[in-house]
Amino acid sequence: MAAIGKNRYSNAEAGIIIVMNGSSGLLNMKEGSKLGIYGALAANIAIAIVKFVAASITGSSSMLSEAIHSTVDSSNELLLLWGIHKSRKPPDEMHPFGHGQELYFYSLIVAILIFSLGGGMSVYEGITHIRYPVASGDATWNYAVLGTAFIFEGISLIIPLRDFIKENGSGDFWNKLKASKDPSFFVIFYENAAALIGLLIAFCGVFFSNYFHLPVIDGIASIVIGAVLAVVAIILIMESRNLLIGESATNEKIKKIHEVVNADPDVIKLNKPLTMQMGPNELLLALDVEFKNKLNSDGLAKAVQRLEKNIREKLPDVKQIFIEARNLTKELDNA
Repeated sequence: MAAIGKNRYSNAEAGIIIVMNGSSGLLNMKEGSKLGIYGALAANIAIAIVKFVAASITGSSSMLSEAIHSTVDSSNELLLLWGIHKSRKPPDEMHPFGHGQELYFYSLIVAILIFSLGGGMSVYEGITHIRYPVASGDATWNYAVLGTAFIFEGISLIIPLRDFIKENGSGDFWNKLKASKDPSFFVIFYENAAALIGLLIAFCGVFFSNYFHLPVIDGIASIVIGAVLAVVAIILIMESRNLLIGESATNEKIKKIHEVVNADPDVIKLNKPLTMQMGPNELLLALDVEFKNKLNSDGLAKAVQRLEKNIREKLPDVKQIFIEARNLTKELDNA
């Protein structure tokens, strides 16, 4: 086995070259991701306190559901921050590709909490209020809190949304959101979107229960809020599951990989590349490349180095690259 470069090894008899190089992409995670989480955390803590106060004064079931919702969201942001911290640990003997998927694990925990605590408690509170209806007190507190909460939730949604659009562009937003590999954005986005919808539902519950003097409506609103949270949680669970079990890169990135590799003058053909998302900004790439037969070992080593360099320039998220070279000549075998 003859070395052809740092972290590169050649097996001439087998006709294979493997390139191994990279670093933990999460070490360079953008601070903008954490800024959105910090903003959402501050807003949710403040809003949760005010909602609990308003719920205790007015006895509103939907307001209590919203208070529970904000409390769960606050704990979720703390979990995401902890996940980011854990994912930045460097590779070690037991985890040679780093700890980037820690963040995906904690995003799954967040989704489960939204479903069980947020959705479950809201539905339970709504059913209790329907079975034992209690007339709400003065709704002025509720309206003031809901209006203030709507403003803060809107701001905490705009911050990460602005950063996402700045990085990815505004066109085809929903497909880009679906393709996002960064829980620090898509979890916060879905959480805040659910919070805004929940606030509108809570407003309707408070308004119509007072207007028609039917406290049951407030309980129904609480159940609807729980259903919204359950739907959002299921979406997040599916997203986190796909990432945890090794989701591939986006079609756009795979297409760009084909373009970069096939543009190399020494490449005959690139077979289907294999990719795996190891973290929000960390992609593992395995290539099966057929090079021109005229290349000797030195030329092949230079071609491999050139490919690696070009891929990293066009796709900085690619942190680990493995290249298998095929169709090598007897000249290479005897080198």
